[in-house]
Amino acid sequence: QLQAFGGGLVQAGGSLRLSCAASGMPFSFAYMAWYRQAPGKQRELVAGITSGGSTNYADPVKGRFTISRDNARNTMYLQMNSLKPQDTAVYYCNSKFNLRVSWGQGTQVTVSS
Repeated sequence: QLQAFGGGLVQAGGSLRLSCAASGMPFSFAYMAWYRQAPGKQRELVAGITSGGSTNYADPVKGRFTISRDNARNTMYLQMNSLKPQDTAVYYCNSKFNLRVSWGQGTQVTVSS
């Protein structure tokens, strides 16, 4: 089970930190990722992190967002800086382990101009 929280309303240029708490799964062995879906658009990958800590980012967020994980707390984070109105979306956490894919419920991020 994945639970995402930390979204909210922020002005352009501001920051937010999202968290994703995992339970009932071998978190430390899972590939974890953040996706987002804006109104009228397809869900897209924002950033991912392997069990070993290697990261990858979508081009629009490179240099502004940082994904991290704390295996001791079974929690993944997304630090979002220099937010832009186009970052407005529902953000979902995602896990992949042994072909099993799980999704969290999503948290709304709204960036005002």
